[in-house]
Amino acid sequence: MRNKLFLIVLLLCLGVQAYAQDNPRRLPTQNRRNFSNNNTQSNLDNFSDQGDYTDPAGNRTTWGRDSTKHQKQKKIPQGLFQWVLDPRLGTVIDAENNDTAVHNFQNFNNTDGYTGEYSHLGNTATPRYNRIYMNRTDDSDEFLFLRPLSYFRGGLGQFRFTNTKSPWTNLAYHSIGTKANGEDRVRANFATNINKDAGLGFKIDYLYGRGYFVNSATSSFSTTFYGYYRGERYNIHAYADIKHLKMFENGGIEDDKYIREPEKIEQNFSTTDIPVLLNDTWNRNHERNFYLTHRYNLGFYREIEVPDSLKPQVPSQSELLSDLPDSVQQVLRTDTVARKLAVDSLTQKWLSEQITPKEFIPVSSIIHTFDMRDLTHTYIAQSSSGTYYTNNYYGELNNVSDMTKAMSIRNTFGLALREGFNKWAAMGITLFATHNIRTYKLLVDNEHGMEMQRYNENDLSIGGELARTQGKLLHFNVNTEFFLTGQKVGDLTVDGRTNWEFRLGKKDSLLFDVKAMIKNEKPDFFFRHYHSQHAWWDNDDLARQLRMRFEGVLRLKKFGTQLKFGFENVTNYTYFAMQNTVLDQNKPLLPGNLSHAVTVNQHDGSIQVIGASLSQGMNLGILHWDNEVAFQKSSNDDVLPLPAVNIYSNLYLLFRIAKILRIQVGADMRYFTKYYGLDYSPSIQQYAIQDTNLERQKMGGQPIVNVYLNSHLKHFRFYFMAQHVSGGTNAFYAPYYGMNPLTICFGLSWNFIN
Repeated sequence: MRNKLFLIVLLLCLGVQAYAQDNPRRLPTQNRRNFSNNNTQSNLDNFSDQGDYTDPAGNRTTWGRDSTKHQKQKKIPQGLFQWVLDPRLGTVIDAENNDTAVHNFQNFNNTDGYTGEYSHLGNTATPRYNRIYMNRTDDSDEFLFLRPLSYFRGGLGQFRFTNTKSPWTNLAYHSIGTKANGEDRVRANFATNINKDAGLGFKIDYLYGRGYFVNSATSSFSTTFYGYYRGERYNIHAYADIKHLKMFENGGIEDDKYIREPEKIEQNFSTTDIPVLLNDTWNRNHERNFYLTHRYNLGFYREIEVPDSLKPQVPSQSELLSDLPDSVQQVLRTDTVARKLAVDSLTQKWLSEQITPKEFIPVSSIIHTFDMRDLTHTYIAQSSSGTYYTNNYYGELNNVSDMTKAMSIRNTFGLALREGFNKWAAMGITLFATHNIRTYKLLVDNEHGMEMQRYNENDLSIGGELARTQGKLLHFNVNTEFFLTGQKVGDLTVDGRTNWEFRLGKKDSLLFDVKAMIKNEKPDFFFRHYHSQHAWWDNDDLARQLRMRFEGVLRLKKFGTQLKFGFENVTNYTYFAMQNTVLDQNKPLLPGNLSHAVTVNQHDGSIQVIGASLSQGMNLGILHWDNEVAFQKSSNDDVLPLPAVNIYSNLYLLFRIAKILRIQVGADMRYFTKYYGLDYSPSIQQYAIQDTNLERQKMGGQPIVNVYLNSHLKHFRFYFMAQHVSGGTNAFYAPYYGMNPLTICFGLSWNFIN
């Protein structure tokens, strides 16, 4: 009989347990507590709707039967956080996630930039430069050949490290034009976390543009791998990037009347029928970058003040005594003194077992950054360039293979005193020293013929940083670097920025940013030395270039108004200039009647540039109108030519369908006033001012209009765009390099969270 009763009780217990697994919230609170080793309310949240229990360590246990059947699909956590690094010290800077940007996604793949402020050679990924002088930021790259290639390559300062709650993949595809002469780009971005502090990922980017003009194809490939660990005491970021950039060079079209005056041509010509000046000619750049920055933080742990509402409550007397043996509880029920002593003892024990939350406060950091880059630049010509080039310093014109190599190895050691570790540490102070070895290889002509000669530069610099990033009212950052030894001895750089925020009533705020910079530095190596078949110079006597810049930005948060203004004075401005020769004085001044040469010039004196821009977005219901107007003036248009006005205007409708499909449909316009736009030299893959001794051509003066449809549905983005619908007879960004005609563009981007 006892065995039968025991079996019945056991079956009842198992039935209750199974019922609790399927319906945990229907059980009384005291029954659910029995599944846990403690009686705090927080443990009740560890039970899922399927009866699974997850302990504080993250271990999952299923009570009773297998509950994996008929359960709802687990919701995948979503969320991304991205940041960029200061390349020198590895300082983390928060950044927006541009890989998932929805607004104006149709402009992501434009070589002329989001707001059309860049001039280029027509085809995608061709060399470009910014027409707005105050927005030029590519002059800091010591590998000069890479500066005009900013559209595709970007630098470490723009690369985004990603922390994600779940593995994240972004696939994107962009297509322009037809299969015969169109342009295609494929991108893949993957990121995953090892734990909450560490992650890794990779990025692959491939672009191939066939080009709408003869011999204008581009091919670019990039692969990047990265990893990071951001712990309390130790931080490390690693980055490896390899890029291969190839570009066909055609030297421009033979006569601009094919575009400016097509009515004078006796037959119809498409862009692929227009004759060009160079054949079988390429520029190639192979770049590798390996980067590592890490720091060790010294500090202390500080208790976190927790509000009383979030503090754990001391259990009641009955709960404290419930774990004691029944015989002891029986005694304590009759002995009030012993009961009080037992409760006090158990209360003290419970309090001693509570873990006080703490946070790590860094006081100082030891920093080391390693950065290695190398570049192989090659100019190849497999057929004769005829009279296109003025100079031919060696070899045959139908077998040119100019190779230039450069390598930089930079080590920086820093010691930082962190801001905010107490109320007196209102700012952070960092001192650093940098050692940089640079090696260049150029062709030289000696008794053994043409050989590669090595040039070594070895620099040591010291510097410091003073920064305040915490607080609400005032932030600032000041950096300085001075070179003690090497070829750059005496060079000095000082730059700083600060910002304030002022409340304007209860609805808006005024943000005021100020930036200032002083640079006194020797021109880069390739301004001083370069040897190739068609360009050759050694300029050891170039003076230091002194730049002084001041910029300010005023922003209204709510109304979206932004006013920028700036001023720069440049002394000993160093630049490339064309020196062309007329072959036949009796013929028209066309590219075919010129031989081309490029040289390095340095302006003796100072040049001033003043600029201002105003950005404003307006909307009326679903109708939106965004505008940006920039004004600028150079004191010497022959040396530093700039368009007086640049305009970007975007008129569109923005609405949703069924609350999930976001639609942006409209047209945007780019316009810049006429100016003597920069010429392009294929021999060095650089822009140069037009020859001031000959008749020059003006660029601009006509609008460039695109019409588009941009859509977003959950994790999927796509657009259609008709590019350059405005046409026009002055469709040139550079002399004799025509813009692409009307083309149809398509692009999509898909995020996968898994």
